[in-house]
Amino acid sequence: MEVQSLPVNFLPIIFQMIVAVGFVVTTMFFTHKLGPKRKTSDKLATFESGIEVIGNARTPMSIKYFLVAILFVLFDVEVIFMYPWAVNFKELGRQGMIEMFIFMGTLLLGFIYVIKKGALDWD
Repeated sequence: MEVQSLPVNFLPIIFQMIVAVGFVVTTMFFTHKLGPKRKTSDKLATFESGIEVIGNARTPMSIKYFLVAILFVLFDVEVIFMYPWAVNFKELGRQGMIEMFIFMGTLLLGFIYVIKKGALDWD
């Protein structure tokens, strides 16, 4: 038996989207109209951690900072995949252990590649 997608089946989704957009627009409108409007020089000044801005914001930064951050996120997310394996360690048995060794070996190869490329050197 084939299920047909009729336009009437999408009415709940459309209704939910209309309610969500309506809520956002209504909330933004009323907070703008009812909220306080005291604009002082302190509120209009640029603020970043309480430090006065020095120099141009367009100065080039070393790519090493961003590279280390991305590598941290990459390896951190891969470690998250080990938690379900650890919880189901006994049920997975020998095959689960072999697959995890393959996964960890792949991680190790990636880490060795990063080290060989010098991505973590700050010099």
